[in-house]
Amino acid sequence: MNKFAILLTACAVLLAPMSPVKAEEEGLSLMEEGARLFFKGIVQEMEPAIDDLRGFVEGVEPALKQFVEQMGPAFADLMGKIDDLNAYHPPELLPNGDIILRRKTPQEMDTPQGEQEEIEL
Repeated sequence: MNKFAILLTACAVLLAPMSPVKAEEEGLSLMEEGARLFFKGIVQEMEPAIDDLRGFVEGVEPALKQFVEQMGPAFADLMGKIDDLNAYHPPELLPNGDIILRRKTPQEMDTPQGEQEEIEL
């Protein structure tokens, strides 16, 4: 009986470190399962909004294609006239509602980016 108790104790000692390892592995799989369920829930909650967006895009697609077909050549012509957008100041809205683009002077064009005035935010 004494040998049996020693053998049983030895087995218990050898198996003891395996229990926390199994617990860690189970904990990791539980974390993975929780994350998977969390993201599954998010996808289910977002599905109606995504379906609505898909319907909107399908409705807008023909109009957008027509716009690109009609405005594409005009836009290319405009970009040919503008040359480099860095040669212009940002658009300004005048009090009467007009929007103007002012061309930069040669001195402003020669100023490196780092030396321009900093804008405080």
